[in-house]
Amino acid sequence: MRVSIIVPTYNERENLEELFSRIDDALRNYDYEIIIVDDDSPDRTWEKAQELSSKYPVKVIRRVNERGLSSAVIRGFREASGEIFVVMDADLQHPPEVLPELLKRIEEGADIVIASRYVKGGKVENWAFYRKLISKGAIMIGRVALPKIRDIKDPVSGFFALRREVVEGVKLNPVGFKILMEILIKGNYSKVVEVPFTFGTRLAGKSKLRGKTMINYLRHLYRLMKWEGEIDRLVKFSVVGLSGVLVNEFFLWLFVHLGLSKEIAVIPSTELSIINNFVWNDLWTFKDVRRGKLWERLLKFHMAALTGAIVQFVIYWVLVFLGLHYLLANLVGIGFSFIVRYIVNRHVTWG
Repeated sequence: MRVSIIVPTYNERENLEELFSRIDDALRNYDYEIIIVDDDSPDRTWEKAQELSSKYPVKVIRRVNERGLSSAVIRGFREASGEIFVVMDADLQHPPEVLPELLKRIEEGADIVIASRYVKGGKVENWAFYRKLISKGAIMIGRVALPKIRDIKDPVSGFFALRREVVEGVKLNPVGFKILMEILIKGNYSKVVEVPFTFGTRLAGKSKLRGKTMINYLRHLYRLMKWEGEIDRLVKFSVVGLSGVLVNEFFLWLFVHLGLSKEIAVIPSTELSIINNFVWNDLWTFKDVRRGKLWERLLKFHMAALTGAIVQFVIYWVLVFLGLHYLLANLVGIGFSFIVRYIVNRHVTWG
């Protein structure tokens, strides 16, 4: 079984010799190749890789008019001859000593094996608090926005192995650095395994992390949500919510005109609007992901509505207490309530 290790590079010349040596030590029992995809590095990383190809099984691809980690990985997939692909960085923050464990899990039946910083036993060395916060925040947003990956602890890892069939024939078009997330959404697979590893300290060179990285991540996330149909689902949920407002207003008016007090009339009108929203969401918004019994979904939907109402109430009173105009405070509360209700319904009621 041949293994193709794809390493996108840019200004990583100083790391290559140790990287290749440690890969060779780790994979002595494997037939492997290293594919360096270099974006015409000013430090001539590609040249150093070619020099080392006399000692190690290295194939060098120098891209002059292209840039980007994800597109470099895709180019590596096209050039690879192995049945198993491994993607890793050249800076030694992805320790080659983890490679045998990744390959072992593939041999045991996994389709994708992720070297994870966030499963038990995994960790990150020497990161500032703000960077840890950004990383975990980005992962949380991704897992909420894309239910398909909600059980994966580190869907943005840059260190992973997969069978060739996972990406064969799949059109990948990622933005930025996070190609694994694209593969997890679009790839052909049934089993994903995560193994712990320690994300180490860079040996040499500079980190590629920039402010633009987060913007590209959000753009990528939006595109994947659209591809998965989650944007359409969110729009439908919004339309149903607006219909619920109309139902609520109509029945409130009707019950008051039938003689109920305004204080009492709001109760049945609210319940009817909740039932209206549930029916349309069940038949339209979430019809393709319905699970369990109808009454269970209805109960969960009521719980989501109650959770959203509590969030709206708390945010409203906090903002009013802080001096914000009550109408603006209410609008902010409604916005947060909508987000909470959608998340709870997507992951619990129709999860």
